[in-house]
Amino acid sequence: MSKLQELGAKGCAPWLDFVDRKFLEAKGLEKLVAEDGLTGVTSNPSIFEKAMGHGDAYDGTLAAFDKENPGAATIDRYEHLAIQDIKAAAETLKPVYDRLDAKDGYVSLEVSPYIADDTDATIAEAEKLWHAVDRPNLMIKIPGTDAGAPAISATIAKGINVNVTLLFSKAAYIKVAEAYAAGLEERVKAGQPIDRIASVASFFVSRIDSAIDKKIDERVAAGDAEADALKAVRGKVAIANAKMAYQWYLEFLKSDRWQALAAKGARPQRLLWASTGTKDPSFPDTLYVDTLIGPDTVNTMPPKTMDAFRDHGTVAETLTADIDEAKHVLSEAERLGLDLDGVTDTLVAEGVASFVKAFDDLLGAIGQKQPATA
Repeated sequence: MSKLQELGAKGCAPWLDFVDRKFLEAKGLEKLVAEDGLTGVTSNPSIFEKAMGHGDAYDGTLAAFDKENPGAATIDRYEHLAIQDIKAAAETLKPVYDRLDAKDGYVSLEVSPYIADDTDATIAEAEKLWHAVDRPNLMIKIPGTDAGAPAISATIAKGINVNVTLLFSKAAYIKVAEAYAAGLEERVKAGQPIDRIASVASFFVSRIDSAIDKKIDERVAAGDAEADALKAVRGKVAIANAKMAYQWYLEFLKSDRWQALAAKGARPQRLLWASTGTKDPSFPDTLYVDTLIGPDTVNTMPPKTMDAFRDHGTVAETLTADIDEAKHVLSEAERLGLDLDGVTDTLVAEGVASFVKAFDDLLGAIGQKQPATA
């Protein structure tokens, strides 16, 4: 087995955080499924901006669409291109979905970042994209903002699979885990099946360390009296944060509320580790994969991180190890005034803003390819 297959065997599903027309046409995704046991794909506005905003891979498809739909809005032109890629990825992953009886084999498509704070608009767009792609192994990505939580419940209640994105704090994760349960409960009350609905909660990792470690480095450089204690938690807060979120997940599965849903066939909302590419060159490039391996989880990796893990990753069940140490790291972070809650709140806002910027750039690039006759 490859290391990525070993990762999957430990219960942590390897997903690819990347999609691109040339990659799909070159059978790159098929190769990862066959050789590495890949079981999922995620996309986001930044990924599509890199894919569509540069080069000519999409020009032929866009020209054909424009010919049939003269004067189409830029957003509609983008969605046509994105939906084609997502459909192609979903078709490649459909045998995985069938083999695993809908437990995995998913591809994710995100709602517009422009509506991250609009519950009703998010619900409507999730439903629109779900029907446009029309594949059972699609997940609609909805941000875990305050407006996103009720949208998640409503979308799950409609029988639509959901990937909750932009989660940084345990509190935000708990809110969306309960929103998932509420959506399932609504279906049960309506006499609708829940046994083939899937969801993941995308918990972002490396960005937390980037923000916290910047604070640490500034204080150490300034001669802070707590320099040794600060250095002792550097590069450890994000992993500790993720481990404690997983501990909550394990306890929630034992609750009467979840057990009642499980009796009806409900599938747990798996924690997905996102933002797993290492930002700090002093850290191992597989840090956020090696340290977060455990049952019923997902790790979505950019290609560079996936290649690194395949080459020299370490496979061991690490997610439930050293929980007391994780608690100590978070306790120290609080004692030292590193303000994890404030950092995670800021990161949500920055995450939405970065996706908006990427979407602006993406639509701008597509707009520049507008035919003169349109």
